[in-house]
Amino acid sequence: MNVEFSTKAEKLQPHQTGALLYVCASEGPDTADGGNPTAALLYAALEQAQTFAAAQSADNGSLKAVAVVRLQDVQRETIEQAAKEAAAWAQKQENVNVCLAPFCETDSPRVAEIFAAAFGEAVYRFDRYKKEAKPAKLQTAVFYHAEHSQAVQTALDVAAAQLYGCNIAKDLGNAAPNECTPEFLAETAKAEAEKLGAQAKILDKDYIKDNMGAFWSVAKGSKQKPYLVELSHFGAADKNEAPIVLVGKGITFDTGGISLKPGLNMDEMKFDMCGAAAVIGTFCAAVKLKLPINLIAIVPTCENMPSGAANKPGDVVTSMKGLTIEVLNTDAEGRLILCDALTYAEQFKPKAVIDAATLTGACIMALGHDVSGLMGNDQALVDSLLAASRETNDKAWQLPLFDTYKEQLKSNFADIPNIGTPGAGTITAATFLAYFTEDYPWAHLDIAGTAWKSGKEKGATGRPVPLLLNYLRNVR
Repeated sequence: MNVEFSTKAEKLQPHQTGALLYVCASEGPDTADGGNPTAALLYAALEQAQTFAAAQSADNGSLKAVAVVRLQDVQRETIEQAAKEAAAWAQKQENVNVCLAPFCETDSPRVAEIFAAAFGEAVYRFDRYKKEAKPAKLQTAVFYHAEHSQAVQTALDVAAAQLYGCNIAKDLGNAAPNECTPEFLAETAKAEAEKLGAQAKILDKDYIKDNMGAFWSVAKGSKQKPYLVELSHFGAADKNEAPIVLVGKGITFDTGGISLKPGLNMDEMKFDMCGAAAVIGTFCAAVKLKLPINLIAIVPTCENMPSGAANKPGDVVTSMKGLTIEVLNTDAEGRLILCDALTYAEQFKPKAVIDAATLTGACIMALGHDVSGLMGNDQALVDSLLAASRETNDKAWQLPLFDTYKEQLKSNFADIPNIGTPGAGTITAATFLAYFTEDYPWAHLDIAGTAWKSGKEKGATGRPVPLLLNYLRNVR
């Protein structure tokens, strides 16, 4: 469900149709000149640690929902926490009017964008397999600011595009693996891109088998056919300007192959295509915003299954780049499909290449479930991604890629093995990919811990769409 966001360049009136939400700073809502006395009373009743309060007030013979939010400061995490609390209330309303009057030209769009994103997150549902759906009520949110409505609207457009991309990523990630096959993922990417006016190309098994030996070595173990998806958006004034290339790992189900995973929680291996989902979602969000950049998304997609045709530990395969790889563990398959996709990206002479992948469990051990791992061969690119991470609170942390880690990737029988010796598993996985990215600036996001949640809130998160979209918006 998508919420429609809009602005009005006027003061929010107490009798406006729909629920009323007053976002306040150090002072409460203005009660002069037709202000809302209920909101003022709610604000005055807030205890020191409280940031949100709501009530029903009488309005022309009916009850109207009124709520206030108090921001202790305008740091992003403060706003996000308050917005999340307000969104839990807002999703139960059909229409919400949001007053941003206390905020300046700089802060009002930031507050609007964060609240809109929180509203969109709160109303998201994935219930297409359920007999009885329980959608949120919220349909529209109108943001009021008498002076800065244009800046607020620009921020709302960004929030709407980000939510659009996140929802694509979450829908793909949450889809059952018997529905979200490699073909489904490829066709969905193509349809979503073309719907927005972008270009799409799908390369099939024959191309992969003939040109991408590492990718094919994983794909051949499954009855499902593999695909390589290429999406293109030429938004720069110069259509020949070097593009940004996004690459996403698209393993639609990962059993581990012959190096079979334990059965416990294996259902969550449907999320092993969340890197691909995030790249597709980010691409669509960027196109929706008509960003003035040239952008290409590359998605290698297949399953990793055990069969008589599957990779075996000890197999040696030849990558698209020509490097031979000894497959020591078939559960380290993501890097095998990514390395050929990263080589495929060379033809575009890219300004930068960024890959996103649920690549290593070691990243969860190192950084947990709140922070993505970030590595790369170009510090300026890494710094730009870290800046985007801070701006969106889509957290990432840089890990090193020293040359000494190459000592952990030695094979007696091939140029490199697909796993390193024990220790620094996230870094050695990225070091493996670095062999295939020597000809352009490259960064790698390991999202194994952040792409989905387990337990009661099980589901795809849509990360790192916010980080990547913010980076693309600031490309110069």
